[in-house]
Amino acid sequence: MSKQTLVIVESPAKAKTIEKYLGKGYSVMSSIGHVRDLPKNNKDAVDIDGGFIPKYIISPGKEKVISGLQAAAKKADEVVLAADPDREGEAIAWQVEELLKDSNKNLKRVAFNEITEEAVKAAIEKPRKLDMNLKEAQEARRVLDRLVGYDLSGLIWKKVRYGL
Repeated sequence: MSKQTLVIVESPAKAKTIEKYLGKGYSVMSSIGHVRDLPKNNKDAVDIDGGFIPKYIISPGKEKVISGLQAAAKKADEVVLAADPDREGEAIAWQVEELLKDSNKNLKRVAFNEITEEAVKAAIEKPRKLDMNLKEAQEARRVLDRLVGYDLSGLIWKKVRYGL
């Protein structure tokens, strides 16, 4: 029996192209961006007293995407997280990993800077661990958005210009 690898990317359009490049033994699915986020209400988003711990929820409308990824991960021999190579992509890869780690323990991270057959195949050959510094940088930005950003945006809109 041949090895089956599930590759998860952010975009459905990228998924189709990458699946063509990788061929047999690979299936490529999309998370369609973030699968979890902090609640819109900043009081529910972060446990300040507990040490500024973010409290993630499943993003509205992503339940089907997540259950599809979990089902596919259970059938795969390995799961490759191939979100974009920036802090946002690293955060998405981490979110997906958190939701799939009970479905498949063999999780890997790859990143490529271009969607070409050479770049994709080279990345698949060199998996790495999640870059927790990038993930935490994104998380810090989201936490600040919830704690300061929304209130600050309202103030800026009132005092400077609406829509800034």
